[in-house]
Amino acid sequence: MTTGPRFQSIADLEDALLRQPYLPQRGLATAVFLSLAIEKPLLLEGEAGVGKTELAKALARASGARLIRLQCYEGLDVSHAVYEWNYARQLLHIRAAQEGAVDEQELFGPDFLIRRPLLEAITSEEPVVLLIDEIDRADDEFEAFLLELLSDFQVTIPELGTITATQRPLVVLTSNRTRELHDALKRRCMYHWIDYPDLERETAIVRTRVPGAEEAVVERVVEAVARLRRAELYKLPGVGETIAWAQALGALGPDGTLEDTLGVALKVREDLDRVRHTGVLDGA
Repeated sequence: MTTGPRFQSIADLEDALLRQPYLPQRGLATAVFLSLAIEKPLLLEGEAGVGKTELAKALARASGARLIRLQCYEGLDVSHAVYEWNYARQLLHIRAAQEGAVDEQELFGPDFLIRRPLLEAITSEEPVVLLIDEIDRADDEFEAFLLELLSDFQVTIPELGTITATQRPLVVLTSNRTRELHDALKRRCMYHWIDYPDLERETAIVRTRVPGAEEAVVERVVEAVARLRRAELYKLPGVGETIAWAQALGALGPDGTLEDTLGVALKVREDLDRVRHTGVLDGA
């Protein structure tokens, strides 16, 4: 089994991600590098909005690989994640065969198989970054199903047998930790917790992602987000909200205020009311 693109060093990986642009902390870059080096899936946990999904996208661009994303949700099953049979095509083929328009052929063969993200990643002949996003939203049964995939990079289809990857995909799993993942899954992965960045790093991230933003705007937004994260809110703003807030203020120009654009950073009505009534951003 061959593997996807490699990076010569952690510094090489950091440079490649920065060009995307994605500014990783050293610990995160080390985890990604080791995940690639020892060919283990990478499990990223952290609060929503800290850049877990963006890392997978940046890694795909940096390595020249195709990104295949499986968005997890409650009730996700094999037919949506791995494969299903094209029953409509099978029915049409049966009718055509009965009329003598086509020859009989195996109805449960590759021609009638619809490949969903996991099977698509396994069978791809080109380099792939497989993003299994928000695995904590899926059921325990689906998490257990992933064990075969993450151990041997193979999928078993009863009608066809076991399909093994000829090129190992780079697998990134993300979790917002809405529930605890099982040890069996964690043992198959490299693990890294992504926290909110400090002021200096978040300022650098916004400068990288919003290169035209005025320095005063960037500093003002980063400081405002830091205040919001110290407040008792239902949903704290992530790095994505920080970037969007800087973009919003830049678009409004001198007339833009934090108060007028607060909905860019906060998405819960109670949070908006609490911030406005308690004066969390006064003087910011």
